[in-house]
Amino acid sequence: MPNFTLMADRACAGTAASAADALEILRSSDDDLLNLVAVVGRVRRHHFGDSVKVNYLVNLKSGLCPEDCGYCSQRLGSDTEILKYSWLPGDEARRQAEFGLAGGASRVCLVASGRGPSNRDVDRVASMTEDIKANNPGVEVCACLGFLKDGQAERLRTAGVDAYNHNLNTAESNYAEICSTHTFADRVDTVDRARTAGLSPCSGLIVGMGESDEQIVEAIEALRALESDSIPVNFLIPFEGTPLAGTYELTPQKCLRILCAVRLMCPDSELRIAGGREMHLRTLQPLALHVANSLFLGDYLTSEGQDAEADLDMIVDGGFSIIGHDSAEVLREQVRAAKAAHTAAFSPVDGPEHTESAAGSTLPCGKSAPTGVSVESDNVLVPTIRRRGAGTTVSPNA
Repeated sequence: MPNFTLMADRACAGTAASAADALEILRSSDDDLLNLVAVVGRVRRHHFGDSVKVNYLVNLKSGLCPEDCGYCSQRLGSDTEILKYSWLPGDEARRQAEFGLAGGASRVCLVASGRGPSNRDVDRVASMTEDIKANNPGVEVCACLGFLKDGQAERLRTAGVDAYNHNLNTAESNYAEICSTHTFADRVDTVDRARTAGLSPCSGLIVGMGESDEQIVEAIEALRALESDSIPVNFLIPFEGTPLAGTYELTPQKCLRILCAVRLMCPDSELRIAGGREMHLRTLQPLALHVANSLFLGDYLTSEGQDAEADLDMIVDGGFSIIGHDSAEVLREQVRAAKAAHTAAFSPVDGPEHTESAAGSTLPCGKSAPTGVSVESDNVLVPTIRRRGAGTTVSPNA
């Protein structure tokens, strides 16, 4: 049995786990899982206490991307029936951001599809950032706009952007399997540009795309070499209409082991459970917060997440605090009261705003579930396309 306690002791003392250690974690038995989480949770508490950082995504521009990333519903040639729209107006971007802030977020992530921004696009996001910060003192802003060119990271930093997200997604040795329109080195270059300009580098990975255990470790080593301050771990959302549709390789136990490997290899980095956590971690999401110290509230870019109240329940019931709030319990009650008031004001006239369930038995847009996947018997959640929040007239899940 791997010596998890020794690994954790070293991580608390400042020595990150090795690649060999991480492989032992990824290949450990389900019987050892609770012990692993308990031991790794000690490292999480050593660096972050009981705090959870809540992040909120605002999709500024959706769809029509020229890149062919195989996992992405916004990719070139995708027929996934996601929301497609051009840039949100600045006041609408702020309005959407403030929904997330009211739900407990301390960081807003401004995201736009595409290979990379023009200088005009960068100016647009800079203006949005200045507006959001002027009206919401203390908020952090992370931008995610694709590949950066000369001077763009500096312009964003000057406007008050705090961090820049650009995920490596997978190992360099696996990159050609998921994308042909750019390279792993292109992604590393943009993270380097962001860091050099003084932006906090936010870079993570997507698991469940056919990568090996060795490639998961290779990707984590690359993130460590980049000195990524925050590491979002995404679990593949297998959108219908993409090359990876119907791919279900992960178990909740495997997801937890991956999070434990990231925590021990990057012990003092913010570790975020991100897209696909509801589908793949399922009922083990609360346990994951004893390893990770960050999450996205509510929905993602093109897919729905679990109810934002469920996110807050998970945090409160786990005994965690929320960064920026004196009491997670009080915040949860405020969110519940606001939601009840909204429902009372609008439902009697217009009916329920949103009734679709992410646990339904069909894929997005009413298509049949993939052959061999039984939602009821296998407890698999299939992705539900986002139809609320940014780009719609429906209130977001926050």
